[in-house]
Amino acid sequence: MTETEARSRFEGARVAVLATVEPSRGPHLVPVTFVVDGDTVWTAVDAKPKRSAELRRHLNIRREPRVSLLVHHWGEDWTRLWWVRADGTATLGTEAATVERVTGLLRGKYQQYARGAVGGPVIEVTVEAWRGWSAAG
Repeated sequence: MTETEARSRFEGARVAVLATVEPSRGPHLVPVTFVVDGDTVWTAVDAKPKRSAELRRHLNIRREPRVSLLVHHWGEDWTRLWWVRADGTATLGTEAATVERVTGLLRGKYQQYARGAVGGPVIEVTVEAWRGWSAAG
């Protein structure tokens, strides 16, 4: 799979799995909505109820900024399987202008963001490598 095809499949996906590392426990995986802007993937925490305002993914990124995001297509027809992974470095954006810009990008992709607030921080992943595989070759 070419990088161009990998990026295209990634951008078209609706959900990714964000992998961060918790130093004492190892990998931490969570499904996220996202938007791609150039070589940056943005994700944010929406207004759905959470156990805490300080999410584990944020703590993990502060300690270890290397992350991966994975999207995939699975089905009973194994000739149509594929996955794409974006590996990069994450930072947390808390500035109001950044949160507002990312919220606007997310609203352009997901109608659900029109009804819910995003309070930040947002996660900015600078993608260093796009990797993918497709059963179709």
